[in-house]
Amino acid sequence: MSSCHETPPPRAGRHSAARRGAEGGLRVALAGNPNSGKTTLFNALTGAHHKVGNYPGVTVEKRSGFCVRGGKRYSLVDLPGIYSLTAYSLDEVVARDFILDEKPDVILDVLDSTNLERHLYLCLQFQELGIPVVAALNMSDEAEARGISVDAGTLSRTLGIPMVKTVGPKAEGLDALLAAVDEAAAAAAPGRGGRERPLHAIRYGMEIEEKLESIERMIAADAAFTQKYPTRWLAVKLLEKDRNAYERLAGHADGERIAAAARAAADWIGRHFGKDSEIIVSEQRYGYIRGALKEAITVHKKADFSLTEKADKIIMHRYLALPIFVFVLWAVFQITFLVGAYPTAALEAFFGFLGETAQRLLPEGLLRSLIVDGIIGGVGGVFSFVPLIVILFLLLSLLEDLGYMSRAAFATDKFLHSMGLHGQSVFPMMLGFGCSVPAIMAARTLKSRRDRIVTILITPLMSCGAKLPVHTLLAAAFFPRHAGNAVMLIYAVGVALSLACAFLLNKTVLRGDPTPFVMELPPYRAPTLRGLLWHVWEKTLQYVKKAGTVILGASLLIWAITTFPAYQPAEGERAALAAQYRAAHTEEDDAADAAAAAWADAEIAGKALEYSFAGRIGHAIEPVFRPLGFTWKIAVAAVTGFAAKEVIVSTLGILYRAGASGEGEDDADSAGLENALRSDEAMRPLIALSLMLFTLIIPPCFAALGAIKAELGLKWVLFEFAFLFALGWLVCLGVFQIGRLAGF
Repeated sequence: MSSCHETPPPRAGRHSAARRGAEGGLRVALAGNPNSGKTTLFNALTGAHHKVGNYPGVTVEKRSGFCVRGGKRYSLVDLPGIYSLTAYSLDEVVARDFILDEKPDVILDVLDSTNLERHLYLCLQFQELGIPVVAALNMSDEAEARGISVDAGTLSRTLGIPMVKTVGPKAEGLDALLAAVDEAAAAAAPGRGGRERPLHAIRYGMEIEEKLESIERMIAADAAFTQKYPTRWLAVKLLEKDRNAYERLAGHADGERIAAAARAAADWIGRHFGKDSEIIVSEQRYGYIRGALKEAITVHKKADFSLTEKADKIIMHRYLALPIFVFVLWAVFQITFLVGAYPTAALEAFFGFLGETAQRLLPEGLLRSLIVDGIIGGVGGVFSFVPLIVILFLLLSLLEDLGYMSRAAFATDKFLHSMGLHGQSVFPMMLGFGCSVPAIMAARTLKSRRDRIVTILITPLMSCGAKLPVHTLLAAAFFPRHAGNAVMLIYAVGVALSLACAFLLNKTVLRGDPTPFVMELPPYRAPTLRGLLWHVWEKTLQYVKKAGTVILGASLLIWAITTFPAYQPAEGERAALAAQYRAAHTEEDDAADAAAAAWADAEIAGKALEYSFAGRIGHAIEPVFRPLGFTWKIAVAAVTGFAAKEVIVSTLGILYRAGASGEGEDDADSAGLENALRSDEAMRPLIALSLMLFTLIIPPCFAALGAIKAELGLKWVLFEFAFLFALGWLVCLGVFQIGRLAGF
């Protein structure tokens, strides 16, 4: 029996042993290649399903938890997926440094049983660290289905690494895996040889081994090295010309001498074999792996890749890949709006009912205005879009779990290269459809800093989930018959602008060529319902929390500046306005009197809004936005979008409900915000399109700007803000002025 829990992530530092004693139990680092099922296995072991923090000093997310089995506690840390301990990307640096500096009790390496030759390459590097390694032969059911039989016992004896078959989604093999972790930790304990025991590890051949032994003796003579780094691992990395390994020599008494000897040895190997030493070391590893697999793997039938191969013949077709990608995105948005229309309408009706009920029950005054206009009118409008967010996240998560996202990267790689982008940039860009913050952080997987900067700067141009309510509101109000296509057009404009900006940046402030794109394509896999639901729940919860905190606070602020200072009508002003209305209308019946009173109330409400702080601010900034077709109301709403894009909806709700409804009237609430917008003579489809584009392009929310600062620094935050604001203003200027001249 095992029980699993989540725990806050341990802090990095040099006193891990002390913390381990406080936490209790074995400290296990889960590591492995991307697409190995590592995180699924981590979830199965710990029961944790969401990210819990960042590594100190960087934005790479850390997940940690613990599992109790048979009275024993195991503290697990899920490291980022990497291909090698020769680190280039931030993910790889974090994973390598965690193992070297924190020195976990056991490394649990998760391998894809259908791709062992590639995945064992990293496993052998872990073995050279001198820390006990246990390997999980994950996806063993898929290997069997393809006719690949892995003899775990033979492979364990050949490599000297315990191998246990597992199936992460089904939680199979977990007890045996933890038992192997226990045995590996016990074998390395004091009195059993410890971590200084001879490793059953790869031998690189006589010539290379002679050079390695010489370097190892020099390293071992310096106690400062042996206390911090595994001797064998450091010697191998020096021969591989690992830049970080040479940096670790700096500052030590014998560092220069060891570095010189390592460079001389690498040069000798290069001359002797006719290839760079790092290539020779890599070839020796793969040769060793192939020999071990030949002993341990039996192929009963030809590996059945028919489903993946047949699908990829179409999905990855030279000419069809890009059109298919565009069609998939179009289908995602069509499904989102077709399916989401009904629950969205139901929520809108619910919040409308709440507003009407509060209007009737509460006495006239500030409290009723605060609740009806500030809270229900502001936050309610944002909450009504939750169904669309749920459906969009569900579809994107489905594509990711199916394995299509990797295909999208390859399908767009050639085109992205022509724009000066890395093929792998498509992942952050696709994530940007959900939220800019994780999308910006996802760019850390790019190896080149230039590629990371370009990708981060253009990612906010993707239309994130926060912009979706604005686009949906305006599309439904002004393009009701083509709302889905209108929103898809905005998304397409965002993609096109991001590519154009990438091209511009690469030709100006960030000149350079993108690095080569190398990534494996995982086979298509059926997503698990549990995994899909959790991804959707996690993202939706973030949206709801934002609506209940940031957007609520912003809505209350907007209500306050639209309410104060209070406008006091002059004596007889209401009657004079009513008389003015009756003079313009010939009817003399009671209906005409009621209409005149309602019109007078609306006029006074409009004057009160213009008299408020919001009105004064709006009129002050209106000259900047008037060339874009924005009235002062639209300008105020657009500016609030700098804090969070959803606030634009709540601001419009407050401004138009406050301006359209008179005292004791609820016309605007009952008709809905869409009708209120349509009824404004200053609003028309061309201006709605201009506002949609402005919302798309302007600098991202404060949270996204904070993520950019953490990744790139304040200089790039200021550049991004100025660049996107100028771009948004110019694009909207061109669209509105050209559309106006064309008669739209």
